[in-house]
Amino acid sequence: MPTFDDRITHYSRARLGGLPVPDDLRALLWAHWEGRSDLSDLLHITLLEPDEVHPLLDDSYVREDERDTPSTKAVFAAAREVSRHLHVVARGGKGWIGYWTHPGEPRGRPAPIVEIDTESTFWRMSGRTLAEACAADVAYYTDDPPGEFARLADRLAELGVALSTRDYDALHEPELEVDPDELFDMVNDAEFERLTAR
Repeated sequence: MPTFDDRITHYSRARLGGLPVPDDLRALLWAHWEGRSDLSDLLHITLLEPDEVHPLLDDSYVREDERDTPSTKAVFAAAREVSRHLHVVARGGKGWIGYWTHPGEPRGRPAPIVEIDTESTFWRMSGRTLAEACAADVAYYTDDPPGEFARLADRLAELGVALSTRDYDALHEPELEVDPDELFDMVNDAEFERLTAR
């Protein structure tokens, strides 16, 4: 039977492109693999299994007669390119949540947490970690975001996942040097033009 470290290594390869698994995600995975849902329930997320298809690469909804059109091929070329840099690890919020690791982003800082909705629109999330971003998202939709975020931070700390702050108004707001929406549109437009050139 694989050890926890074996499973983490496999998860890193399958979902993070071989990047190290952040501490908060490690704790979430440990709870998940033990059959505990306390952490994921608190954050309103469902962790993806290593072999689940990346949402940008899921073509199950495409009709057969659409697959060979230039527009469909261009969209999937763009989706493939963006998916190389967006490592999705959870379902939640508007759709799916993951780490944006484009090489154009500065080194030496945590990968920004990005959400992608069911229409393939990308959203930058507040916070330095997955747990922090998800807690901020949960708190945002309540009547008292600062109070709810502090409560979630305290509860997460009790469960072994420390956030960098319990102050909602002090949450880190990451800037993206390479915007995933803009990258998607650029690749999509260039591929469509290439496929339709006479």
